[in-house]
Amino acid sequence: MTADGRIASVNVNRGGVPKLPIDGAWVGPLGVEGDAHREPEPIHGGPDQAVCLYSVESIERVSRDGHTAFPGAFGENLTLEGIELDSLAAGDRLGIGEDGLVIEMTWPAAPCKTQAGWFIGGRFARISQKTHPEDARWYARVLSPGRVATGDGVTRLARAKTTDVADAAGSS
Repeated sequence: MTADGRIASVNVNRGGVPKLPIDGAWVGPLGVEGDAHREPEPIHGGPDQAVCLYSVESIERVSRDGHTAFPGAFGENLTLEGIELDSLAAGDRLGIGEDGLVIEMTWPAAPCKTQAGWFIGGRFARISQKTHPEDARWYARVLSPGRVATGDGVTRLARAKTTDVADAAGSS
C-alpha cells in the first residue's frame, strides 16, 4: 500500500511546549513514550487525546502569516507531511510505519494560552478549528500500539463507523 504522507517529526517534552524532535518512540494507549503534559487529563492526555497531530503544511501557512512555527512548537507529538489537517474527520484512521501503529482521529485540539508566545500579539486562535480549520491540531486515540520514527509513511485507512466514534466520545 502506498503511503499518503509521512512523519516529518516525532516530538516529545516531559511537560509543556515546545515538544522537541526525537528520532522515534513507542506509541501506546496513553501516548508517546517520553512525553508528558503540564496539565494532564482531562485537559491533555488520556486515551482519547493520546497523540496530538499537526502538519508541515500548516506550519508553513502559520509562518507565512508572520508567527513563529516549527515542528513541536504547538505541542504536537507527530508532525505530518502530505496530509492536510482539514481533510481529517473524527473516526478517520491512519496507519503509521511498518510496526502496526494505527491511530484514530478523535477531535480537533483547542489552542492553548501556553502557545501564545509563538504568535504575534499572543493570537493563538490562529490555530483554532473555529477560525482556521485547515491549521487546527488533531487529537487521536491509539487503536494498535507500535513504534513511530521520522520518515515513516502514513496511510489513510477506513473510517470508523459514526456510531463507534459517538460511543467512544460519550465514554470519555
